[in-house]
Amino acid sequence: MNTEEKAPLIVHLIELRNRLMVSVLAVLVGFLGCYFFAEEIFEFLVEPLRAASGEELKMVYTGLAEAFFTYMKVAFFAGLFLAMPLIIYQFWAFVAPGLYRHERRAVLPFLLVAPLLFFAGGGLAYQFVFPPAFKFFLAFATPFIEPLLSLREYLSLVITLIFAFGMSFELPVIMLLLIRVGVLSTEALIKKRKYSIILAFVIGGILTPPDPFTQSMLAVPLLAMYEISIFLGKRIERAREKREEENQTDENDLEEAEDPPR
Repeated sequence: MNTEEKAPLIVHLIELRNRLMVSVLAVLVGFLGCYFFAEEIFEFLVEPLRAASGEELKMVYTGLAEAFFTYMKVAFFAGLFLAMPLIIYQFWAFVAPGLYRHERRAVLPFLLVAPLLFFAGGGLAYQFVFPPAFKFFLAFATPFIEPLLSLREYLSLVITLIFAFGMSFELPVIMLLLIRVGVLSTEALIKKRKYSIILAFVIGGILTPPDPFTQSMLAVPLLAMYEISIFLGKRIERAREKREEENQTDENDLEEAEDPPR
């Protein structure tokens, strides 16, 4: 039994507190740094809307402090994005001592890929989902109906979609990790495929505006990630079976060498 296993619960709680404090401090530093560029960051987030409209749109705020708190939220979420690699590292540093060596080897590659996939999902939403989605919504404008876009509502929509798409790209990481450690199997994923289709559209309906177009734009990537997880999971299972067969063969050869026939 190692030192970590002998350590009392209070030691782990103190370590957890310290790592949470480091994570919060990282978000705070990111927030303070991004606040000075909050207007530029918001302009960047508005760019897909301008591209979809084809003209210069003005945004409005109906509350006296709405613009101020909108920039605060922009700075907070931007700081959170920048601090995400450090937060993931703090999580890993806390749980790693409690894992076996083979478990650490299994988890670490997925942990390194997770932030990249999250940013890739957010980038996909920004680059390919926002323009057609915004163009779809703006198509309902008429000479008698003019869209007055609120700062708060627009930011809420954009952040929700970015986080939703970012988390959807984490699905293969979670599933492949569970397959790698033997908790989940591709056979179970295949059997539950019909339920995954329903769940994907339910999640799309919860996290996106209540229209079929935007729901589908999130549900389709979720289903694609599900199928990718099955495809890559089969390769992991085949590799594991091959290793087990090789280990069994080596054990049989060793037994025969230790106990030669009479």
